[in-house]
Amino acid sequence: MTVREALNSAIEEEMKRDDKVFLMGEEVAQYDGAYKISKGLWAKFGGDRVIDTPITEMGFAGLAVGAAMGGLRPICEFMTWNFSMQAIDQVVNSAGKTLYMSGGDVSAPVVFRGPNGPAAAVAAQHSQCYAAWYSSVPGLKVVSPYDSEDARGLLKASIRDDNPICFLENELLYGASFSVDDAAMSPDFLIDIGKAKIMREGTDISIVTFSKMVGYALEAAEILAQKGISVEVINLRSIRPYDRDAIIKSVIKTNRLVTLEEGFPQCGIGAEICAFACETVFDYFDCPPERITGADVPMPYAQGLEEMCIPQVNDIVRVVSRMCIGK
Repeated sequence: MTVREALNSAIEEEMKRDDKVFLMGEEVAQYDGAYKISKGLWAKFGGDRVIDTPITEMGFAGLAVGAAMGGLRPICEFMTWNFSMQAIDQVVNSAGKTLYMSGGDVSAPVVFRGPNGPAAAVAAQHSQCYAAWYSSVPGLKVVSPYDSEDARGLLKASIRDDNPICFLENELLYGASFSVDDAAMSPDFLIDIGKAKIMREGTDISIVTFSKMVGYALEAAEILAQKGISVEVINLRSIRPYDRDAIIKSVIKTNRLVTLEEGFPQCGIGAEICAFACETVFDYFDCPPERITGADVPMPYAQGLEEMCIPQVNDIVRVVSRMCIGK
């Protein structure tokens, strides 16, 4: 099952399960979605529940938040999370803070979803990772799936959650196929928000990552295994809240930590995790934790420069090999 199919099936099942769930966004209806995530949904559910919007993110994000406050469960698609900058006041202030400011009386169970981070040759204004931006906000939950199982379980859990969710997908993973077992195909399959998954057990070093970089970490782990380095790969799945217990247990076992992300280094997800690890399990480290991130520059358009700005498998192998010298 492709990630695209997993997302589509999750939305369809939740719309069948609960008639309060509806989808809105640019080109999600007759056109079946810019990335075909909503393929077939307009034909099955009609224009009242699969709604094409004008190109006005602040407007339709505000409509989604208002609908959520009124008792519905909207899924609000951004064609890319880069465009959510037009709607950030609605996401952060209207959705993220209202439950607290209303003394717990008004919730906003809305799922904002769409592709996040670099795609391919779409330059600086369409290539940013917003995991760090939105995960810094109390009141929002932020999740980011890697494979098809993640996509199904996390999206279904997000739609049922009573809090506003930022659901960060990856455009380059939409067409990627992953095996999905029978349990994950159940209409009742959910993944707990806030729980990481150990993708590969290891004893020498822990790589903590999310989204597309999970695949890169697994590739690097295979190469490093040939060098006698045993790598543990943790797929965060959830960025806020993130699974602190999983990180603690892994570092206590491996005594080394490297974080991996496509976003910028300053105030990034890796910076948060390294700070947390140093505050809690510092005495277990055999060497300082390190971050592998995107380059600290706006994303170039040229393919060769773009590749230099995004972590590659050889970068992971190089950093981990250096950290494990004399292990």
